[in-house]
Amino acid sequence: MIEFFTAPAPNGWKVAIMLEECGLAYEPRWVDLAAGDQHSDEYLAINPNGRIPAIIDRAPGDGGEPVTVFESGAVLLYLAEKAGRFLPTDLRGQSRVRQWLFWQVGHLGPTLGQHGHFHLYAEEKLPYAIERFHREALRVYSVMDRRLGQSEYLAGNDYSVADMACFPWVRTWKAQGIPLAEYAHVKRWYDALKQREGLRRGVSLGSDLARRGEMSEEQRKNLFGTAKARVQ
Repeated sequence: MIEFFTAPAPNGWKVAIMLEECGLAYEPRWVDLAAGDQHSDEYLAINPNGRIPAIIDRAPGDGGEPVTVFESGAVLLYLAEKAGRFLPTDLRGQSRVRQWLFWQVGHLGPTLGQHGHFHLYAEEKLPYAIERFHREALRVYSVMDRRLGQSEYLAGNDYSVADMACFPWVRTWKAQGIPLAEYAHVKRWYDALKQREGLRRGVSLGSDLARRGEMSEEQRKNLFGTAKARVQ
């Protein structure tokens, strides 16, 4: 059994998709980000970065003590190796998947995260920040579109953890004001992936817990500020 620490957000959905696609047994452990659960001593012992997701594998492949993994990219690779799925075993294929997975965690996710924050959530609308991250969001979409014009999936002709990592972030296109129709190859890929049953189950996980309505000042601090953050 895998304990899955998550919240209804793109980085959590990445891992939820993988768990569902692989059919691995798991139990969600909901982290209420607005309430500040991510800053608790209990959670920081699991994920010292105080973010989601994280897992505890209670039945690791080596038969030893439970294994804790944090950071979404690391979790996806761990699960791929555990299940023996969605990560090629040949040198070149595996390298391509790792490159596009790291591209997601280093570029697509952070860019869209910052764009979404300044565009949708920041109380003070800063034109420079909004424009700067909007331009960068369009740039990473262009990178993705060019790649998907060359192959069916991001890392080649097979669906992989790289696609699972990118999908939940592309899923935010409408809220972020991204003209998806202008990126024909991304749209083709996006529409095709939406048909996968495992992926659909993954992105629906926790939909009933998604935050709605206005946030209190304390909730804003927990989500966007430095409430209870620790400096070593």
